Amino acid sequence: MVERVLLTGAGGHVGKAILEGLADEYEWQLMFHSQPAEEPDFPYVTGEVQDYEDVAAAVDGAEAVVHLAGDPRPSAPWRSVLDNNIDGTKQMYEAAVDEGCETFVYASSNHAVGHFETDARTPEMYRADTEPFLDGTELPRPGNFYGISKAAGETIGRFYHDEHGIAVCNIRIGNLNEDHPPIDYERGQAMWLSMRDCAQLHRCALEADYDYEIVYGISDNDRKYYSLERAKEVLGYEPQDNSAEWDGDRKIA
Repeated sequence: MVERVLLTGAGGHVGKAILEGLADEYEWQLMFHSQPAEEPDFPYVTGEVQDYEDVAAAVDGAEAVVHLAGDPRPSAPWRSVLDNNIDGTKQMYEAAVDEGCETFVYASSNHAVGHFETDARTPEMYRADTEPFLDGTELPRPGNFYGISKAAGETIGRFYHDEHGIAVCNIRIGNLNEDHPPIDYERGQAMWLSMRDCAQLHRCALEADYDYEIVYGISDNDRKYYSLERAKEVLGYEPQDNSAEWDGDRKIA
């Protein structure tokens, strides 16, 4: 059983969801790009993910890595995603393997398959009775440079799994919203991931037995074009939330 986990990008929304939901379940060690505004409740380091010495210091003593760090902007320029997302992910894998970590959970993104959505987007795509058509077996079709970096991160993980045997779970995270599903557009509701489902999914990824996986990170929304079958079957994910149970910002079920 995993006990000590490094969480990179701990100051972001996904990091907040994970720490709020799983604070007492692991011995966390955190990595931030810069000094956090408030003193964290767990040991931490600050540094650059593309600097091997920084990431080696961060991963020291960890048994698993949840890697969220990087430039999260869909509009991020090429130089930034190359340095922070692609090279940073490579350095993190290198340090994790050198430390002997058994598991690497990678925050991929819906943007890794953004052009599937562009081609398929129709009103029928968002109906509750529409069968999800993306299940993680499809090849990436990035919709921007950020998506390219996330697809590259999945491939970097494939290499380190094949070369070194580290278990890798890539979670293509949808639309994480802290309080309720997005109110104003169907796509956001189809892609919604609640805070507690986000925490649970990452717990499953840390505890399950697998080799190399790509799964989608959304709640069990009636409207969805990402399949949750792999996450449920391999990881044991049991999402608790559904965007259909909300009317705007008011829960109705």
